[in-house]
Amino acid sequence: QVQLVESGGGLVQAGGSLRLSCKASGSIFSINAMGWYRQAPGKQRELVAVSTSGGSTNYADSVKGRFTISRDNAKNTVYLQMSSLKNEDTAVYYCNADVRTVLSGRIFRYWGQGTQVTVSS
Repeated sequence: QVQLVESGGGLVQAGGSLRLSCKASGSIFSINAMGWYRQAPGKQRELVAVSTSGGSTNYADSVKGRFTISRDNAKNTVYLQMSSLKNEDTAVYYCNADVRTVLSGRIFRYWGQGTQVTVSS
């Protein structure tokens, strides 16, 4: 089994910053892509940012220039540095990871439980 645990969410004023963390643990052989999604009330879950094992990154247009995704492969951890936050960034943020497990050798996508980010004006 693989678990992803997020932390770092909270309440912040518009224009402020937050840093989310997500640590993967368990039966991990290797991790390919790691990413962040978010879901606002009444809306579908959307991609925020993704980081591949090769080091490339991709961002939603709405967060480009404000959010930065990074990862520490030695710690199986991915981060999301969020700056210049806006009201519309308010959502539950979920991390995911494409993990090749030790037992099966296959790749599965795992999700964290989500962390709430609320931006107030």
